Amino acid sequence: MLNLERIAAFSAAIAGALMLQGCIVGAVVGTAGAVVGTGVKATGAVIGAGVDAVTTSDAETKAKSEREKREWEREQRRCEQRQRQGRAC
Repeated sequence: MLNLERIAAFSAAIAGALMLQGCIVGAVVGTAGAVVGTGVKATGAVIGAGVDAVTTSDAETKAKSEREKREWEREQRRCEQRQRQGRAC
């Protein structure tokens, strides 16, 4: 029975550590923010840094989509040019 309790405690500790990895980053950013400003600003910095780290802005998504579209169109033009020359794409 003791082994089962140890395994359960160890599993809970590992799961907690994995879930808190993002909190460590937030804590570092929060500490830096606390040195610069008030607690409210630090909380905002932690939340903002966490959100920025895991999300992509609309502008970034749109820029990536446009870049991929230009690359696809460029490749299509090259393929058409190769076909006119009698070569395979």
